[in-house]
Amino acid sequence: MPEYAPLDLPDTPRLTHNITHFARALRRAGLPAGPGRVVDAVRAVQAAGFTSKQDFFFTLRACFVNRPEQRDVFAQIFRLYWRDPQYLEQMMSLLLPSMRGVQDDRQAQAAEKRATEALLDGLGPEPPEMDHRPEELLIEIDASLTMSTQERLRSLDFEQMSTDEITQAKRMLARLKLPVKPYASRRGQANSHGSRIDARATLRAALRRGGEIRCIHKQKPRERWPNLVVLCDISGSMSQYSRMVLHFLHAVSNHKGAGWAQVHAFTFGTRLTNITRHLATRDVDAALTAAGVEAQDWEGGTRIGSCLHEFNRDWSRRVMGQGAVVLLITDGLDRGAPDDLSHEMKRLQRTARRLIWLNPLLRWDGFAPKAQGIAAMLPHVDSFRAGHSIGSLEELVEAISRPDDTGQKMRLLDML
Repeated sequence: MPEYAPLDLPDTPRLTHNITHFARALRRAGLPAGPGRVVDAVRAVQAAGFTSKQDFFFTLRACFVNRPEQRDVFAQIFRLYWRDPQYLEQMMSLLLPSMRGVQDDRQAQAAEKRATEALLDGLGPEPPEMDHRPEELLIEIDASLTMSTQERLRSLDFEQMSTDEITQAKRMLARLKLPVKPYASRRGQANSHGSRIDARATLRAALRRGGEIRCIHKQKPRERWPNLVVLCDISGSMSQYSRMVLHFLHAVSNHKGAGWAQVHAFTFGTRLTNITRHLATRDVDAALTAAGVEAQDWEGGTRIGSCLHEFNRDWSRRVMGQGAVVLLITDGLDRGAPDDLSHEMKRLQRTARRLIWLNPLLRWDGFAPKAQGIAAMLPHVDSFRAGHSIGSLEELVEAISRPDDTGQKMRLLDML
């Protein structure tokens, strides 16, 4: 945090008014800045004094920020609200289109965008003056209109979305379906055009006629719908992705025509939590709120190996007995012993019909399985796919019924 000039603040009633409006901007940007925190912030500022803007910054941040990912948004809103007299003009300029190509700046850009929208609260910038020739202007407009809002949202990273974009993305996820094809079980059902002989039915019919076999009874394999088991990482590095995936999973759980026999959902961070019964609630907000209360380790650390061990020991026989398809949503960044993690992944793959790993880190073009946890898990999955956007989930919908789909697994195995 850079040094600031001494802070010249007005009297206390005006200060309370400004802090209240500042908290409203934070709340619109997604930070939990309720009335209680506003009162705490006013009292904290009065107790800390107004000697410098740096002290004022950290005093307010201590009252309104309790998670690392909220710091960038808070810093941007603080800078625009308290520091610059012309902050409105700056915010409007941030809304103008720009060309940026550095991936490391994406988180800062998302924080700026959310801060801008929170402070503007629906206002938009005036159209910029253009000195281009008419034909150049026409080309620029055509280029900007080649992608609709929904198409842009499909490719946008969940972590880089603004609050309005997140709301729109949740509506799109609620309409997604995850259909699955049935598979042939070992049990059969009577069918005159079946491919195999039903010896039991044939002999029973012959016994009723004194042992004379007049016809051969046939059968075909009975169709069985698999279970869907989802293991979702809710640690700090996965929190935004987990929320969006759980919205998608809620839609799958409540869609009757998808074909799944049952949908089971588990979250894990430092411990395993079964949230299946909460997803049965029709209202998605109520369902995810209840799931968040149940999962006490939300946005905490990560112990993938121990959580998979708990699942394999306590839940595998209950939910995997009919050949389930398993979706594992995690970035694979685990600090535990790689050998233990590899053993639990191998055991999980043996009990699953298919094991599909969704990893948001695959959004990076230069991704390589260098982390020990990723290297230990990768050989024991059937398919390795990205899970960072609506588009990646739509690709999952297309790939989940293809038994030969491996995603990026084979390419990345060559790097190990």
